[in-house]
Amino acid sequence: MALFISTYRIFRTLAAVLCGLMLVTNFDVYAQQSDGNRSTSKITAAELENAFNNVVRPYLASYCLDCHASEEPEAMLDLSGYQSANDVGQAHQTWAIVLERIEAGEMPPADATQPRDEEQAAVIDWIRDTREFEALRNAGDPGTVLVRRLSNAETNYTIRDLTGVDIRPTDSFPVDAANEAGFDNTGESLTMSPALLNKYLAGARQVVEHLMLLPEGFVFAPHPVVTDTDRDKYCVKRIVDFYQRQPVNLTDYFFAAWQYECQVRSADAAQDSLDEVARGHQISPKYLRSVWELLTDDENAFGPVAKLQAMWPARVDMQTDAARAQCATMHDYVMSVRPQLSPPIDKSGIKEIHTGSQTLVLWRNRQRAANRRAFDPSILEETAKVGDESIPMDPQQRAAYMAAVARFCDVIPDEFFVSERGRDYVDEDNKQQGEKGRLLSAGFHSMMGYFRDDGPLYDLVLDAKQQHEIDTLWQQLDFVTSAPMRQYEGFLWFERTDSGYMRDAIFDFARPEDQQAQSAAMIEKLAEVYVQKARENGGEGAAVEAVEQYFRDINTQIRWVEKARHDAQRSHLQAAIDFAERAYRRPLTALERADIEEFYQALRKIVSHEEAIQDVIVSVLMSPHFCYRVDMAPASEPLRPLTDFELASRLSYFLWSSMPDAELLAVARAGTLHQPDVLVAQTRRMLQDNRVRGLATEFGGNWLDFRRFDEHNSVDRERFPEFDDELRQAMFEEPIRFLMDLVRRDQSVLSLLEAKHTFVNAPLAKHYSLLELEFDNHDWLRVDDARDVGRGGLLPMSVFMTKNAPGLRTSPVKRGYWVVRRLLGERIPPPPPNVPELPSDESKLGELTLRETLARHREHASCAGCHERIDSIGLVFESYGPVGEVRQFDLGGRPVDATALLPDGRQAVGLDDLRKYLSDERGDEFVENLIRKLLSYALGRGLILSDELLVRDIHSKLTSEGNRFSVIVECIVTSPQFLNKKIAMNGQPK
Repeated sequence: MALFISTYRIFRTLAAVLCGLMLVTNFDVYAQQSDGNRSTSKITAAELENAFNNVVRPYLASYCLDCHASEEPEAMLDLSGYQSANDVGQAHQTWAIVLERIEAGEMPPADATQPRDEEQAAVIDWIRDTREFEALRNAGDPGTVLVRRLSNAETNYTIRDLTGVDIRPTDSFPVDAANEAGFDNTGESLTMSPALLNKYLAGARQVVEHLMLLPEGFVFAPHPVVTDTDRDKYCVKRIVDFYQRQPVNLTDYFFAAWQYECQVRSADAAQDSLDEVARGHQISPKYLRSVWELLTDDENAFGPVAKLQAMWPARVDMQTDAARAQCATMHDYVMSVRPQLSPPIDKSGIKEIHTGSQTLVLWRNRQRAANRRAFDPSILEETAKVGDESIPMDPQQRAAYMAAVARFCDVIPDEFFVSERGRDYVDEDNKQQGEKGRLLSAGFHSMMGYFRDDGPLYDLVLDAKQQHEIDTLWQQLDFVTSAPMRQYEGFLWFERTDSGYMRDAIFDFARPEDQQAQSAAMIEKLAEVYVQKARENGGEGAAVEAVEQYFRDINTQIRWVEKARHDAQRSHLQAAIDFAERAYRRPLTALERADIEEFYQALRKIVSHEEAIQDVIVSVLMSPHFCYRVDMAPASEPLRPLTDFELASRLSYFLWSSMPDAELLAVARAGTLHQPDVLVAQTRRMLQDNRVRGLATEFGGNWLDFRRFDEHNSVDRERFPEFDDELRQAMFEEPIRFLMDLVRRDQSVLSLLEAKHTFVNAPLAKHYSLLELEFDNHDWLRVDDARDVGRGGLLPMSVFMTKNAPGLRTSPVKRGYWVVRRLLGERIPPPPPNVPELPSDESKLGELTLRETLARHREHASCAGCHERIDSIGLVFESYGPVGEVRQFDLGGRPVDATALLPDGRQAVGLDDLRKYLSDERGDEFVENLIRKLLSYALGRGLILSDELLVRDIHSKLTSEGNRFSVIVECIVTSPQFLNKKIAMNGQPK
C-alpha cells in the first residue's frame, strides 16, 4: 500500500507539471488579450467559454479544487460544479468572493502551491470580463423582487401615517430576518406564516381600539378608547389643550398695546396695524383691540380704568424691559381688584332637593358663567371701595365711576374660561385634596357631567375659525362619550339614593337601569311630576325655573346625540372607504368600494354600527393590498414600467419606510410622477420631510448595525451605573439625528467619516463631558467642535463603541470588524470553530494588556488572516471604554495604548489618524459600499451583476458632484432598476 501511495504521488506531481507546461501558452495568450487597451464590451460568449476551458478550469484543478471540491470544502466554498462560463455568470456573488480573495493574495493560501503571476492575472481578468459581459448583457435589469409583506417597521410607520397615531402594533411580532445585504425589507426575509397571520389580526384589532367615531368621519386616539373613561380622557384633553393654547395673559396684551401706542405717537408712516402687532406677539388681534381701546378710553377714565391708564407706560422712549415690568404690575392690580367685582349668585333651594342635585348645581353654574363680564353696583354698597380707592359720593361722579367699573368688567372678565372644578356645593375649605383637578366637571358629587364655561374667551378672544373649533370639540365630547345619557342616568340614581327626592312611588317609572327612562316621553313625564313636587314643597321663582330648564336642556342634549349618531353613520362608512384607499395606496376600483359597503351591510345585521365600522377597518388592515407591497393585477409583458401609484409606493417606502403622503399620491393621480423632473422634485421634497427619519433609522440602523440598540442589555449596570435607559436611548438616537442632518443638508457622504460635529441631548452631553451645554426638556443640540471631547462623525459615537464591546471590556476585534465590514464592505468569513475566547472582564487580564492578548490570539494560523485586517483598526478605539466613554486607563488600571500599525503599513495614533487613513486610502471603498447598500435597500433585493454598471455610474457622478447624498438617491430613483418590474410567466410580480 505504501508503495502504491508513493507511486501515485509521483505520477500526480508529474501530471501537474506537464499540465502546467502545456497551459503556459494558454495563460500567456489570455494575459496578452487582457491588456488594458482591450474593450470588454467586444468580448463574446464564445471567447469567454473558450478561456474558461483553457485557462480557468486548469487553474482550478491545479490550485483550488484540493481544498474546494471535497464533501466538506474549505469555507463551505465548492468550486467543482462549475462546468461553463455561463455557470460562473449565474453564480456571480460566489465568484465575486473568489475574485476578492485571489486579488488579496489569500487564494491559494500561503502554504499551498502558488500560481505564476501571469496565471493569476489571466484568471483575475477572466472573472472581471465575465462579470462585465453579464452586466452589459443585462444592464438595467430590475431583477427578481419577490412578493413580500410590509416589514414590521414599515407596518408601524404606515399605521402611524395612516391613523396619525404611533400605535406600533408589530412591536410584539417576531423580529424580521435580514437578507445577505443586512436589510429586512426583502421578499426572502418577509414571508407570512399562519402564526404570523394571527399576529397581524391581533395587531389590526389593536389599531381599532384607538378608533373614535365623530359626527363627521372618525379619528384615532393616541391611546385605546375602549371604555367610557378612555373616551372621556380623549375628548376632555382635546378641549383643555385648546384652552391652554389660547393667549389670555393680560401682561402680553398691555405690553403689545403699549408698543402699538408708541407707533401711533411716533406718527411713523410705516407703522404696523393693530392686527399685525397682535400677530407679532402671538396674541388675539380681536382682544388686543378691546384692551387698547380700554386703555385709551377717555370717556370712562374713572376707577380701575383710570388706574390702569395711569399705570400704563406712558413714555415712548421707555426701555422695553421696564415697560414689560410695568405691564406685569398692571396685571397684578387687575388680579387683586377683579374678584371683588363679580356679582353674587342666587343659592336658594327647594325643600327635599339636595343642594348637590344636578338641577341646582347647573343653575348655579349658569349664573356664574353669565356673570363673568357682568357688574352689579350693589355689591360695592358695603365696602364703598374698589381696591384701596373710595367710590365718589357725588351722584353724578358716582354714576360715571360705576359706568367705568362696568366697562372694566366687560373687557376684563373674572375668568376667561374654567377648565377644572371641584364639587359645587362644598365650601372651598372643605374640599378634598386634588378635587380641583376634575377637568371640565360640572361639579356634581358621584355623578359624571361636564359644564362649558368659556363665554369670555369665546366672545372676546377667539376668531370665527377658533370658535367653530371649540364648538366642534364640545359637540364631539357629547357625541363620543354619551355624556348627556350618562349624566341623566347619574341624575336618576342620585335622586333615588343620596338625595331621596324621588323615593316616592310616583317616581317608580323613572329608574336608571331602564333604557326607556331616557326617551323624550319619559323625560317629559318625569319633569312634570318632579316640578309638581317642587312646587308642593314651596319651590318658586328662579329655583323652579332652573328645575324646568334642567329637564328641557338634558332632553335636548340626549336627542341631539341620538340624531347626530344616526346621521353620522353614512359619513363613517365613507370614511372607512377613504381609509381603505389610503391604506391601499391607490384609488379603489368600483368593485372594491362595493365590496366594502356589502361587507358593512352584512355586519349590520348582527352587530352595532360601531362594531361594523371597526370590523371593516380590521378587514382593510388584513387585506393583501395593505399588508403587501405588490401589484396584484396580471400583466402580459415580461418587463413593464411601474405605474405611477406603484412608483409612489416604491419611492415612499425607500425614503420614509412608509406610505406615500397626499401630495405624492396627487402627483401619481395626475399621471406625472414617472416624468424625471417631477420624480426628482418629489424626491428632493421628501428628503426634507421629517419622515426621512425612517430612512435614517431603517437603512442607517441596519447598515451600521445599531437598529436594535434601544433594547441592548449587555452592559453590566453595576459596573457602569451611568448606562441607564435614558443614556441608552440617547446613544441610539445620536446616529439617527446625524444621518437626518446629513440628508437634509445634502452634505458629502464622506462627512460620515470626517465630520467634526455630532448631536447630543442632556444625558449624552454628560456622558461626553459637554457639561457647559444647557438643555430645555428633551432638546437635542448640534455640537460643532465635538472633536475637542473626542467625538465627531460616526466613528466615535458611543452607540458603536458600546454595541461592539462585550460589556466588561472593549473589543478591538468587534470594533475593527464593524469598520471593515460595515463601513468598508469587506467580506470577513466567520471565525473557525474552537477558537479560544478572550477573557470577558478587562480587569481580569492579569499582567497582559488586551493588545498583548490579541497578539497571542493572532498566533493561531486559523485566526491570523482575518485579524491582521481588523485588529489594528480596532486597537485605535482603545481610548474609548466599554460604554464609549473617553478614558486614559483600562478597567485593570493599565494606561491605554491607542496606537496601531494600519493595513497599509502606516502608524496610527488615535482616532484622527484612523479618520485620515479611511478618507485618504479607503474613501472610495467606503463610498462604493454606501452606494451598494443604499441601492440594495432601495430595490428590496440583493444586488445582481446587471447592477454593477449602475453602481459604477453613480460612483462616477457622485465624485463629480461633491459626493452629495442626494446624488446617490436621485441616480437610484431614476434608474431602470427602480422604475421597472419583471412579471413572471404566471402573471405574478417578480
